[in-house]
Amino acid sequence: RAYAPGEHGQGRHKVSEYGLQLREKQKAKRLYGVQEKQFRRYFDEAERQKGVTGDNLLRLLERRLDNVVYRLGFAASRPQARQLVLHGHFTVNGHKVDIPSYLVTTGDTIAVKNKSKDAMVFQAAKEAGKASAPSWLESDLEALQARAVSLPDGEDLDGPTEVHLIVELYSRKSSCLGGSRLCVKG
Repeated sequence: RAYAPGEHGQGRHKVSEYGLQLREKQKAKRLYGVQEKQFRRYFDEAERQKGVTGDNLLRLLERRLDNVVYRLGFAASRPQARQLVLHGHFTVNGHKVDIPSYLVTTGDTIAVKNKSKDAMVFQAAKEAGKASAPSWLESDLEALQARAVSLPDGEDLDGPTEVHLIVELYSRKSSCLGGSRLCVKG
């Protein structure tokens, strides 16, 4: 539906600026499968890094292992990729990693464990032959492994969200005093 649920959903026409910002943040959280506290930590980390905060935030989210597994085509969806990682089907640089939020860095080799290569989900991935891996990842679908050659940048960061709205939302929240509802007018 193009309108909000409930009895008065069709009566609401104008969404506030805050509503738009919140909707974009919720969209990004749902897309990457991240909870609020974790998303806030990613934002704080992105803010501390040099460069554009919005791009840094997307770069951090794109580097999550569950997202990398999805982008490589080893899983049909991000939730499935998260489950595959949690069940320990992947190694990073030869070591088993079962943490979906593990951040992949340049030079890391992501591979399906030898015991897992015969699983139906990975055989289906081989047959599907998804060749649209992002430019920052080199994929070898036959061997079920990939290598991060750089950090995500440019077109790899163009997601379906408007990141500047998320940055504006958190900038508004950071101007509040001590997390209370008393905000500085400025």
